[in-house]
Amino acid sequence: MDVPKHRSGRSTSLRDATDSSKMEGTGSWDALEWTKIEPVSRFVSHTNLDFLLEAEHVIAEGHGVVLVNTDDAGMLMITNFRLLFLSEGTRKVIALGTIPHATIEKFNKTVARTQSNARQLEKTPPQRLLQVIGKDMRIIVFGFRPRTKQRRIIFDALRRCTKPATLWDLYAFVCGPSRFKNTNPQVRLLDEYFRLIGKGARASTDMIESGSFTLSNDLWRISSINSNYKMCPSYPFALVVPKIISDDEVLLASNFRARGRLPVVSWCHLGTGAVLARSSQPLVGLMMNMRSNMDEKLVAALCSKLDDGSRRKLYIADARPRKNALANGAMGGGSESSSNYFQSEIVFFGIDNIHAMRDSFARLREYLDTHGRASSDGMSSFLRHGGSTWGGGNLSSMSASVSTLGDSGWLLHVQNVLAGSAWIAARIAMEKASVLVHCSDGWDRTSQLVALANLLLDPYYRTFNGFQALVEKDWLAFGHPFCDRVGLPAFSGSELTRQPSSSNFAASPGRQPSGAFTSPSSSHAQTSNNYSPIFLQWVDCVSQLLRMYPFAFEFSAAFLVDFLDSMLSCRFGNFLCNSEKERLQCNISETCGCMWVYLADLRALEGGSHVHYNPFYDPLKHNGPLLPPAAALAPTLWPQFHLRWACPEEAQAGEIEAKCRKIITKYTELQKAKEVAERKSKEISNAMESLNAELQNLKQQNSSAMNMANRANKENMSIKRAIQSIGCKVHFSNTGDCIVDIESNPLGTAQNFLYCSKKGSDGITLDDEKDLAVAVTVTADDDDNDENSPIGRVCENLCPFRSADGGCRWPNGRCAQLSSQFVGLRANFDAFDKLSIDDSYFKPE
Repeated sequence: MDVPKHRSGRSTSLRDATDSSKMEGTGSWDALEWTKIEPVSRFVSHTNLDFLLEAEHVIAEGHGVVLVNTDDAGMLMITNFRLLFLSEGTRKVIALGTIPHATIEKFNKTVARTQSNARQLEKTPPQRLLQVIGKDMRIIVFGFRPRTKQRRIIFDALRRCTKPATLWDLYAFVCGPSRFKNTNPQVRLLDEYFRLIGKGARASTDMIESGSFTLSNDLWRISSINSNYKMCPSYPFALVVPKIISDDEVLLASNFRARGRLPVVSWCHLGTGAVLARSSQPLVGLMMNMRSNMDEKLVAALCSKLDDGSRRKLYIADARPRKNALANGAMGGGSESSSNYFQSEIVFFGIDNIHAMRDSFARLREYLDTHGRASSDGMSSFLRHGGSTWGGGNLSSMSASVSTLGDSGWLLHVQNVLAGSAWIAARIAMEKASVLVHCSDGWDRTSQLVALANLLLDPYYRTFNGFQALVEKDWLAFGHPFCDRVGLPAFSGSELTRQPSSSNFAASPGRQPSGAFTSPSSSHAQTSNNYSPIFLQWVDCVSQLLRMYPFAFEFSAAFLVDFLDSMLSCRFGNFLCNSEKERLQCNISETCGCMWVYLADLRALEGGSHVHYNPFYDPLKHNGPLLPPAAALAPTLWPQFHLRWACPEEAQAGEIEAKCRKIITKYTELQKAKEVAERKSKEISNAMESLNAELQNLKQQNSSAMNMANRANKENMSIKRAIQSIGCKVHFSNTGDCIVDIESNPLGTAQNFLYCSKKGSDGITLDDEKDLAVAVTVTADDDDNDENSPIGRVCENLCPFRSADGGCRWPNGRCAQLSSQFVGLRANFDAFDKLSIDDSYFKPE
């Protein structure tokens, strides 16, 4: 959706005010020149509205509508889930003008006239406006064309949609679980209990049905005393209580606490044994003299002994102002007495009730709308009252605008909740003390303090999964009345009814300057006396901690904004009804979608680069409790939530996170590229090593071949010298043959020796491949068998088979025959004995 931006220049003026009215500083609405607006065609193909959600359909629509805040013209549509505003030209959804029905606090029809001279007043038609006030800090105003019934059509449709008769008419039930299917929240609650008491078991539906979830450790146990919700309808089905307290004692102790909300464990430290417990106010009565032995025993059991055997101290933190606690005594309530609870100390935090929070929120919304960049009356705060100085034209007005923020009291209330939570966390972490927290009913201020203290004490709750477990445990399971506080149809037995509207705001959320609005039509009082932004205030406190400790949280401020929007919209069923019992009776987990699955799917689309992830998160930096000092607890406006509608440009505090996220994404990409390059480099290195090994092998083979060649040369030279020593000449031909000429031939005949160098020739087997077998055949022209012949001398000198006495050890060799004369010549004559020569080698003449 498009982010609304204030436009300083416009091609089509929709509220051209006369110069005189600006100079007079009347602060009235500008005149809307409807004659310059060309209404769009009434025919809209709903089949092309791809921005509609699943099971969302259009109920009514208005054409030629103006969003006065930003001076945008377009089409206004009412669906069964939200109010949609589409820009006239692009048909894109304008975020500022789009709001779910459940997020609307109230809306009114108004008529405004431009303050001008009488003659122009008669000619100018009145402005027909629709003011919509949201629970998410926005006030938006739509202008409709005069003399049409479009405003009435939109108003009636909006009234029907924002005031459903039953829960079943809500969009969450119409849409169903869809692809955001929920799991059993009771199973998730047991999983969190098991984690708290140090059990590694996993919960299941069978475990709940059989009642086998009552595990325990040395100090605490899980009780099923409230499994049928009879003891306390607003408590969960399972409770963590001291192990030494029986279920019967638990049941008796519940009678002394308002609405049966007895003291139970919310969080425990496995190492020190300190616990954070919660309850409602005790029923001590007007005289503050009522007591309960079972209640005192149960509270005392929260304080186990320290390692040195001494008694652990107990702090009872009453979230209310002291005077309010005393006043509740007139209605049977009140506060504990330290004399009745052993080694205890009572502390009052002075946090105001839900009515004060509701009025404060309304004043803050009014302040932001008045002094925002673009207000609901379409005028920038720079130009309000015709001044040239921000804030109203003079220093006193500027100071007044700043003091108005302080007068709203919102930041002071936030600071009180933060300070109380930090004090609780410090007592548990530093003193190893146990703390019991309560207010009146124990489901508003108590939930704020306990949940925020949990967040400070346990790093697990600062992760996505832990934050979900924390909200489901201390807000949903322990019965914060979301239906009443958000303003939805309430569950009453088997009948679904609507909470009556019985009060007005002390400070009107809508600003109506004198002379600007006439004949207001108060059409809708969406809120009841029970409406209050308690949960919103708690999320605001979480954002303050996120600002103080940016490295301690896995989630970002953008996640908190989307989380709040999803809760307020009631698109999902997680926050419907007032208690776990009611949600179970309405079968919410099976008939509605799950917000947690929806948010998880959003993160899964982009992985760690999604805006919900905190780019600065460092789990090792803050792996223990967060204990902010009082000086650090000064809150500020939450830009991403408080300023996003009135000051959209200034609300972009997340741009730094976005830049860091881009840098981290780029760094991640570079890391992946580096890993790929390193893998390729390693592959190349391995290939180089393989090539080097092959090269070394080739070098070794070459060196071996060179050695063999050198050895062969040496053997040849030895053979040549041996033959020449008997008076022969050796001639080598190109074919490799060797001709041996005998010079000293007394017969005058030329006798030639044919020398052939062979390796592994037929008939000769070499045991050593490096040995060289040489066969020399000597031929003569005549058959001279004289022993003094040169042939005889050759045989006599060269044959190694000659014995010392001149005999032949190889008579079968027929060496005396010239035609088959064989002489075995070796460079290494000792190896000649290894030759085995087949008889068939020598052929007969």
